[in-house]
Amino acid sequence: MTEFSWPVRVYYEDTDSGGVVYYANYLRFMERARTELLRRSGFEQDALIRDEGILFAVRSIAVEYLQPARFNELLGVTARISEVRKASLVFDQKIFRDQGGTVVELCTGVVKIACLDANTMRPKAIPEKILREVNSES
Repeated sequence: MTEFSWPVRVYYEDTDSGGVVYYANYLRFMERARTELLRRSGFEQDALIRDEGILFAVRSIAVEYLQPARFNELLGVTARISEVRKASLVFDQKIFRDQGGTVVELCTGVVKIACLDANTMRPKAIPEKILREVNSES
């Protein structure tokens, strides 16, 4: 799948007392990019719950913090689906800043997302229309 990029501004609430982004907030930024990637593909998460009876939940995540992000910086957050399975997706993600024309990676992550039945919270096959869209962008 092609890489999707979403801009994120670092707000004061995202930082610790030193003005550095608190480590858990990088995960929030990654979540926003995955949500916007689905939205761009025509899938709203509330509609997936209502109409398809499914939801997506993080199953596992591996993150590497490379450099700090700071208050008021404009960051880019990428999301690319690197693996598609019957009931899960794997995303490769990066958070970066443009520093005078040079891209500086701040954080990388590999996120496994499970497709779950919204009622039972058990694994459920990803609907065919989502798989078609995801595979068409590969």
